[in-house]
Amino acid sequence: MELSGSAYPVGLTPSAKIAELVKTYTGLAPDETTGNVVSVAGRAVMVRNGGKLCFSVIQAGDGARIQLMVSFNNLGEASHKLWKELVDLGDHVFVTGEVVASRTGELSIMVHSWEIASKALRPLPSVHTELNEENRARRRYLDLIVRDEARTMVYQRANALASIRRTLTERGLLEIETPMLQTVQGGASARPFVTKSNALATDLFLRIAPELFLKRAVVGGIDQVFEINRNFRNEGADSTHSPEFAMLEAYCAYADYDQMAVLTREMIQAVVVSVFGSTVATWADGETQYDFGGEWRSISMYESLSAATGIPITPATSTVELSAIADEHQVTVKVPTHGKYIEELWDHFVKPTLTEPTFVRDFPVDTSPLVAPHRSIEGVVEKWDLYINGFELATGYSELVDPVLQRERLVAQAALAGRGDDEAMPLDEDFLEALEYGMPPTGGIGMGIDRLLMALTGQGIRETILFPLVKSS
Repeated sequence: MELSGSAYPVGLTPSAKIAELVKTYTGLAPDETTGNVVSVAGRAVMVRNGGKLCFSVIQAGDGARIQLMVSFNNLGEASHKLWKELVDLGDHVFVTGEVVASRTGELSIMVHSWEIASKALRPLPSVHTELNEENRARRRYLDLIVRDEARTMVYQRANALASIRRTLTERGLLEIETPMLQTVQGGASARPFVTKSNALATDLFLRIAPELFLKRAVVGGIDQVFEINRNFRNEGADSTHSPEFAMLEAYCAYADYDQMAVLTREMIQAVVVSVFGSTVATWADGETQYDFGGEWRSISMYESLSAATGIPITPATSTVELSAIADEHQVTVKVPTHGKYIEELWDHFVKPTLTEPTFVRDFPVDTSPLVAPHRSIEGVVEKWDLYINGFELATGYSELVDPVLQRERLVAQAALAGRGDDEAMPLDEDFLEALEYGMPPTGGIGMGIDRLLMALTGQGIRETILFPLVKSS
């Protein structure tokens, strides 16, 4: 054989995929031959050079592996010697040879010819000593090479997204795109990232939520709509939060929060079946399992908080009473409104107890400015949050479509901002004008894609995001 002389050749075309060979030929008897000559490519993840017979294992991008048998008798002295001298761990190689089984029965390719497909200039890391969580997040490309779990997450996430789109489109929802740069931040209670447009000479905000634009679409007659988007919130980062994250939002005209809860459950159950083959999700530890099947539990925020504290707490409970409970249990509330006290106390007392999928219903009105008032309970809105294993995964609403009441709510939010609440929503006149043209009764949902993968796999948020934001080293 004559080597090309290039460490980075162009135009190499394998005739077979390693995964297909493994599927077709696993089970060959020791020393069995097939007569099938193939060309394959992969990264060398094991190299063992002996005398006249060298062994290597190459790995495809999907993690499939096959052994190479590099024989002096097949290659000749010059090519065999070059293999020993040139091929290192991490190199991509392109080989042609017969599919066989080794003397021990391992599926192999008896190499007839080979060449370097891409030379690695840096050695692969040791998965046990060099790739801690920080290094995995910073150099995900290495994580994908050496850890099966990293590759599995990528495929699980892609499978989950495909399932979500399939469920929603089958139910008649249309996927659209909304602006990532906005002149007024809104759609959620969060601190935005601020940037500037030189061309427009104005400040802009990176999207914290697509809600207000998706609702504009509903006003315009696109009755069932969804978006899987990237959102940005200038807040803390921990095991369940990332400044940049993926979210699904969906809106259906003439639906309410009860119907959106059913849609959310069915959508997530379809994801679990798509990823795991049943409604039982198995975490990355290989042991922990959660069954997402059947109907899901629903609880009231106020009733569950009352039961947990042993004190009757209602929408009429004063902030003075709530403050006393918070002080007694060392619960800090930054902006002392009724709703903020309720939600912080609920987080303290009830949230850690939720493991099975649970819809927590009927929230304080002052913390949910975009949600319709409850039809029968004074002082709360028709909102639920879905909790799984102690953290919030999704939220659903009967949307507020009354433009007069919506203006009152946003004016109140602006007042909270003036009192130091940097997560409060500003007044968005363009959105209010859109509502004045008439928005039909609508149900909405929002769900974190990263958090969905956390719930299904037991991994932290930085493991579910392929390339998470990390601080410069």
